[in-house]
Amino acid sequence: MLLGLAMVGVAYFAAVKFELPSLTWILGNFLGSVILVIVVLFQDDLRRGLTKVGLIPGLSREENIHMDQTVKAISKAAQELSVRKIGALIVVEREVGLEEYTEAAVEIDAKLSHQILISLFLPTSPLHDGAVVVAGDRIVVAGAVLPLTFNPELSSSFGTRHRAAIGLSERTDASIVVVSEETGTISLIRESRITRELNESTLYTALHRATVFVDSKKRLRRFQDWLTSSKLSGQHKV
Repeated sequence: MLLGLAMVGVAYFAAVKFELPSLTWILGNFLGSVILVIVVLFQDDLRRGLTKVGLIPGLSREENIHMDQTVKAISKAAQELSVRKIGALIVVEREVGLEEYTEAAVEIDAKLSHQILISLFLPTSPLHDGAVVVAGDRIVVAGAVLPLTFNPELSSSFGTRHRAAIGLSERTDASIVVVSEETGTISLIRESRITRELNESTLYTALHRATVFVDSKKRLRRFQDWLTSSKLSGQHKV
């Protein structure tokens, strides 16, 4: 797309040089709106970039949640669903809010447990086809519809659940657990990266690193920043 825009620019200067008024007028009006064109063409890339800026330590919102229990419940539920070959899509909300994707979903607002997670994905449940969104130690919604990825390099072996999980990971910092209905394979998707062939233990480890460990590092970094700022403030006072 950038090459195409560059070619349009070259064509404009050529039209000016060879005095082609109609072509100059058309290309001139197009290039006059080039900022808007770039925003439309690269909206997903710009959104991801701005999201990362918003996640700089010190700018993200504070959370005081018990993620370890959440990770254990999700890992246990995923293992049981995998054994029974029941498809599942579980989204763990992080710093970026998911309201845009949960507005049309069914509100649950229940204390998280692996039993409730399993019941939501049973084939007899009217919500089993959608995604369950977890925030902290609570199940927020069920039956959520996630955006599909348009990555042309993605393997054709991935079904709708995996494509939806990857699509959400491209737009947010959420961690998504997918259980394949066909094979029972457990996958963890985060920042467009897929970790497959997981079990309860390995999923717990991977999800723990992506949530609890990351939160601990952020808290430590913020505490260090606070200590540094306090020392500097004390030096200025002296």
